[in-house]
Amino acid sequence: MTIQVGDHLPQATFRVMTADGPAAKTTDDVFKGRRVVLVAVPGAFTPTCHRNHLPGYVARRAEILSRGVDAIAVTSVNDVFVLDAWSKAAGAEGIEFLADGNGDFAKAIGLDMDGAGFGLGVRSKRYAMLVDDGVVRALNVEDSPSKAEVSGAETLLKSL
Repeated sequence: MTIQVGDHLPQATFRVMTADGPAAKTTDDVFKGRRVVLVAVPGAFTPTCHRNHLPGYVARRAEILSRGVDAIAVTSVNDVFVLDAWSKAAGAEGIEFLADGNGDFAKAIGLDMDGAGFGLGVRSKRYAMLVDDGVVRALNVEDSPSKAEVSGAETLLKSL
């Protein structure tokens, strides 16, 4: 079943890059007591994700945070090393990158997709959500992985 506005996020564990190397972070670590914009992409460095989706959040980061948001986080079914390289290549300082390497989080919220036709395997659908203390307050899911419109920073800003 797909997660809906008003639902609590399920428990899951992400991998994040720290100064000491990869570390685990749970959904509680990321979302408890915080207002977080969570952006999901099918794959780091893929054309729509790298050129169209992430850049809007990098450019509008200060504006989003000024509206009472504590953090912007990006998740993808990629390993922590790929997401770390992507964050650096995109100049995404100040944005948290959450590796969902096996797609466990994407599956748990019902927003996984089969990218096997493109050689990608299980991936996350493209979406943006506003999460307040672990509860989904807004959810914008794209109907196509090649679009970054309803899940883009401009659209999300309208719901803040």
